[in-house]
Amino acid sequence: MNDTDFSKDVKLARSGDSAAFARLYSLVYEDLYHIALYSLRSSHDACDAVSETVLDAFCSIGKLRDEKAFRGWIMKILSAKIKQKQREYFSDTAELNEDILPEKDFGYENVELKDAVERLDPQSRLILSMSALGGYTGDEISAVCGLKPAAVRSRLARIKERLRLELTGNV
Repeated sequence: MNDTDFSKDVKLARSGDSAAFARLYSLVYEDLYHIALYSLRSSHDACDAVSETVLDAFCSIGKLRDEKAFRGWIMKILSAKIKQKQREYFSDTAELNEDILPEKDFGYENVELKDAVERLDPQSRLILSMSALGGYTGDEISAVCGLKPAAVRSRLARIKERLRLELTGNV
């Protein structure tokens, strides 16, 4: 997807064209869902986070000044929704159920990888999911997470090394 495709539809969406917003959403919805699911580990919460993200993005598309920044902008909204859901996990006294596990078709290679990823802190899971599932660059992830690009790249390298060590039994 090149930037001009985003630019044209963002301009139209800012002027109230809901079909243009729908086209924008169709380009990012899989990334949004997979990143939310990977971060939240609940298909229900992932769907809620994506729905809230899309609603907020639709309502505030007029505030997006740089048409080329749509992808990072909507990911930043999703990141805030994910963090909000994660805070709810810690403040909710209700008993957790099996719904917090990823969907069967999500595609973890094996149980060890799934367990290792689940032991990561929430921000590390978000960084890893944006990189591995969404294909986002360090610069794009830094804009979403509020970190310097070099910090994202170094943290991503540490996350991958930690997972490698855990999966090879060298921890």
